[in-house]
This record gives sequence, structure tokens and C-alpha cells, in this order.
Amino acid sequence: MKPVIALVGRPNVGKSTLFNRMTRSRDAIVADFAGLTRDRHYGNGRQGKREFIVIDTGGFEPDAGSGIFREMARQTQQAVAEADVVVFVVDVRAGVSAQDHDIANYLRRLGKPCVLAGNKAEGMQGGVQLAEFYELGLGEVLPVSAAHGQGVRGLIEQALEPLSEPLDEDAAGEEGDEVIRLAVAGRPNVGKSTLINAWLGEERLVAFDLPGTTRDAISVPLERGGQKFELIDTAGLRRKGRVFEAIEKFSVVKTLQAIESAHVVLLLLDATQGVTDQDAHIAGYILESGRAVVVAVNKWDAVDSYAREQLERSIETRLSFLKFASLHFISARKRQGLAPVWSSLTQAYRAATRKMPTPVLTRVLLEAVQFQAPKRSGSFRPKLRYAHQGGMNPPIIVVHGNSLEHVTDAYKRFLEGRFRKEFDLVGTPLRIEMKTQANPFNDKSGG
Repeated sequence: MKPVIALVGRPNVGKSTLFNRMTRSRDAIVADFAGLTRDRHYGNGRQGKREFIVIDTGGFEPDAGSGIFREMARQTQQAVAEADVVVFVVDVRAGVSAQDHDIANYLRRLGKPCVLAGNKAEGMQGGVQLAEFYELGLGEVLPVSAAHGQGVRGLIEQALEPLSEPLDEDAAGEEGDEVIRLAVAGRPNVGKSTLINAWLGEERLVAFDLPGTTRDAISVPLERGGQKFELIDTAGLRRKGRVFEAIEKFSVVKTLQAIESAHVVLLLLDATQGVTDQDAHIAGYILESGRAVVVAVNKWDAVDSYAREQLERSIETRLSFLKFASLHFISARKRQGLAPVWSSLTQAYRAATRKMPTPVLTRVLLEAVQFQAPKRSGSFRPKLRYAHQGGMNPPIIVVHGNSLEHVTDAYKRFLEGRFRKEFDLVGTPLRIEMKTQANPFNDKSGG
């Protein structure tokens, strides 16, 4: 699973700038918690072949007494609990403060791997300005400039160094493709635990993760209709009779990691709450990860006909990018409507791993072109020649031809519909890549 890096520090030291630099985006927010003045934000980062999750937090006051500062401290403590390594960001221009000492003491007590980043170090020689930060007792200070990108690569390398290389999940899945890895994703209190218990047929709540152990995947073997499943736990389950104290029941990191390691994701919505921003964030992450997906609306028995109609419209508009997914209305508590969900989960997995022969793909492509040719762009008319499969889970179709850079998004959607119909690709994203063949005359200059 992807390692998790949390950025902590007092206000205005440049954590958000460093977050944007590490995720290489200004809008890399994957999920946030609505209703708080300062939330923690999640984003994806990559350096070389290593991928990781970054958590940005608000200004941290470990001993904040009340009000919004206490809430911000809770958010930061949860981020630290979820992380594998902490990057403590300090302002080298402002020098060491009492608040820096408080944060350092808190991090030392936790004993979690920690990297000290001296931000705003551009143009500094590094000697005197950095020396005073050694009194925090967290080892070497790495000078960085988040605004200018200086030293950020080295900071990421040092943060990831103590963490083992991730397993190649695709290679690991080759051996046991008959076992479908299934993740249940959704907001807190949508009924994930109730649904899992209904599936298991008993109150066999398997485990509840203590803060700080979120990298340990918890899986439950299931078998239904002769098909073996491996349920990846995202619900923060409690063992019956044992209740552990946690900062929060819901771990965003755990959900993101479960989605990454799954073959199929069941996105669970709450009929009584409608489609929220957080639902849309999670749905977007599933799509971005290329995972097969089935959507289920829980607590369907708890709403009237008007609310049902409004919810169906909301799903059509807010989750329109998941229109390829099967939609089910269920009641986990009453165990209603659960059987069809299993059929859709299996169908989505089969679609995501379907083999599509080149001759059939090319036939469908040419038939589509004959039915409706791509629009001319100036003096260029795209010519689509043949197609082949470029990958599975999600399926990738590579189309070859000339001037394909002028193929419109609308025409790609038209092709997607034809391919989906031919191969029954329900429940899986489909990616179409255009590859233009090189023109042999481009490099020749006139005499």
C-alpha cells in the first residue's frame, strides 16, 4: 500500500505550499472533512516509481485548550496517527519558537519516524540559521524552499527511506485471480459495518485498528455462489465486547489505500443524507484509480417516495461520471436487496479483466467509423486504422492511425459506447488512448 506522509507545524510555515509542491498540483485534494474551519487535506504524490499519500494539516498546537484551535489539534493528531512518517515543517527565517518545542516534544513521545524540514531556506548558506533547530532533538534539519522547489526531492527521499518498498500488487494478484479483492468505501455512518455483518451472516466484526496501524490491511475471506472474495476492511470495525479509544472512527487514508489495493469497490451512499461532497470526492478517487465500481444506496427503507426521486436525480447529476456502474438500492439492516449486489460485483470484475482480441476491437472500430466518421479539423481528418488492448483493470484500448490528436472528446465517448456494448463492459472505467503513426515525410526537407 502507498506510504503516508503527514505535514505538521505551526501556522504559516509553508505546509500547504509544500503539499502542493509534493503533489505537483494546486487542486490535488482527494478528500476533506466538511464543517471544520481548518481540515486536513489528502493528495497523491509520486517520485520516480514510488507513490505516496500526503496529508496537509492546519497550524498545530498540541496543548490547545478549546475552540477551533483544539479542533485543529485533533485534526493534526489524526493525521499523525494515520501517517507512516511525519515531516515537521519549521520556518528557518522566523527561528525556533516555543510552539516548535511543544510540537517536537509531542512527536518525540510518539516515537514515529520524523523528518525535520527547514522551509523558506532559499538564498541562505544554512549554517547559523539551521543550527538552532538542532535543539528540538529531532536530528538533522533539511533546508528546503517549498515556494521554489529547492530540496523537496531530497526531503521526499529521506521521508520514504525508512519505509519498505511496496509490493507489486498487480504481480501479487496474478497468482490468485480467482479471488476478487473487494473494498467497501463510503462516508462515516453510511452503514459499512452493518453491511459487512449482514454479508458475514453473524456479528463477526473482525478488528478495530488502533491509531497508527492504518497500513496493516485487514481482510476477511468470503465465498458466495462458488466465487471467492477477499473483503478489504475500511469500516474501522470493533471486535464485539472490545471498544478501543480512537481519535476518529473514520480514516480517509485507510479508505484510499483499500481502494488502491482492491479489484472492485462498492461505493456505499446514505439515502437519508443524499449525495454529499465527500461522496463525490471518494467516487472521483475510485475513478482516478481505475477501479471497477458498483454503487449501492443504503437505508433505502428509511426514506419516502419523494426523497427517493430526489436522490435518484442527485446521483444522475453529481455522480454522472460513474454512469457505467450498476446502481442498487438496499437496506443492510433489514438485509434487503443484497443478492443482486453480488452479481454486479462479479460482473464488474469480469468486465475489468476481460480480454479483448485485436481483430474484434478493430472490427468494432471500423464499423463505428463507417457509421459516424470523426470530424475534420481544418485540413486534417483523423484516420482510425486499427485498435488493440493495452491493459486490464481498467481496460485500455489503444487506437492507431493518422492525425488522431484531432479526435474530439465527444467522438472518444462515442467510441467508448460502441466498445462497451460489444464487450459488455459494465461497472469498469474504460480508457481509450490515441496513437498517431509518425509521418515518414516530416523529417525530409526540400532540396
